[in-house]
Amino acid sequence: MVALTADESAIAAGSKGDGAAMAMRIVAEAARLMGAPRLIPIASAHIDGALYHGDSGTLFAEALVAGGARTAVRATLNVGSLTPAGCAAVHLPPHEHEMARRMMRAYEAMGCEPSWTCAPYQAGHRPAQGSDVAWGESNAVVFCNSVLGARTNRYGDFLDIACAIAGRAPDYGLHRPENRVATLLLDAGGLSDALRRSAVLYPVLGTLLGRRAGNAVAVIDGLQGCTDEDRLKALGAAAASAGGVGLFHVAGVTPEAPDAAAALGGLQPQERIVVTPAELSATLATLSTAADGERIDAVAIGSPHLSLAEIDAMEQLLAGRRLQRPLYANTGRHVLSALDRAGRRRGLEEAGVVFVVDTCIVVTPILPELEGAVLMTNSGKFAHYAPGNTGYAVVYGSLGECVESAVAGRLVREARAWN
Repeated sequence: MVALTADESAIAAGSKGDGAAMAMRIVAEAARLMGAPRLIPIASAHIDGALYHGDSGTLFAEALVAGGARTAVRATLNVGSLTPAGCAAVHLPPHEHEMARRMMRAYEAMGCEPSWTCAPYQAGHRPAQGSDVAWGESNAVVFCNSVLGARTNRYGDFLDIACAIAGRAPDYGLHRPENRVATLLLDAGGLSDALRRSAVLYPVLGTLLGRRAGNAVAVIDGLQGCTDEDRLKALGAAAASAGGVGLFHVAGVTPEAPDAAAALGGLQPQERIVVTPAELSATLATLSTAADGERIDAVAIGSPHLSLAEIDAMEQLLAGRRLQRPLYANTGRHVLSALDRAGRRRGLEEAGVVFVVDTCIVVTPILPELEGAVLMTNSGKFAHYAPGNTGYAVVYGSLGECVESAVAGRLVREARAWN
């Protein structure tokens, strides 16, 4: 039985309109199903449900709008299905294109910010440590919990907007401090300093974490002094794709883990995994599904969306050269605006970079249909989803390998030792 306050009960009964009533009832029913005793106030939401998967999602959003629903807290929007003019073309059939457009406009009409990025934390949406929020999109959830130290469960489509309208979330799961304590320890301290400081490690380590942890909370030890936000972003995104990870700690780095003992709540881990070069090499191999060969038809980076620092790194690696294969750079409108202001966008596009903004290549049809096509990426999340969502086989590599392969028009590998 979920105990609603008098105000919550009144909203569920229609005191603030039909849209707010529907949202509050959805949140209350979700709480009942999850065994939560009550609802808790939230500081913000990030909405994943505005991506078109069928007409029912559009009609649901429009029903909320018709009922007068408005967000009660700050709510940013994850990627949609369409891109702005001047960016990569989306190949949706006319009916689906129109329904996707209507869906995006409906969420904006409810007061959601038109951020249209899977990395809202890069666009200024950074809730305070310890605050309760209701975020959707697996990478955003794990970054919010792990790197920012705010508290959210993995809120699915439509429950996310219901929480934003109600200003409430069910009190269960990762909202509760006792459920944020690590039970699994990953020891990466035996890896070489060069490997631990290499960006290419983090999607691979995240994939390993996701497959070994499932939905358990882990603390990773041995990465002190080796990480930055983009690396933690890549690690979390891969872990959330390969498994059900909603929270991880990095000893000496993330806010709830001044050291491994604190992250473990002073207890011994239920399981300890020593990360070895051999296990990383085996995990690395699974991220590529393409047959051996040099064929590369396209390169895609930016899942989660590229930060400005990652665009800088790509531009430096490109060094003014022209690409023989398209390089799809998936990013947010806030990053593209910064490139426009600096006068950098045109040169990158003339070199062959294709900007994908407000969406990404695995959630809406952008890539051309090619027989036996191969996509190269440095994203563990793209490597996980692209074969099923795009029909392209995948080759995983570092950012440097991705750029060099796009320039050469064939697969280019760097010497790399996993030790």
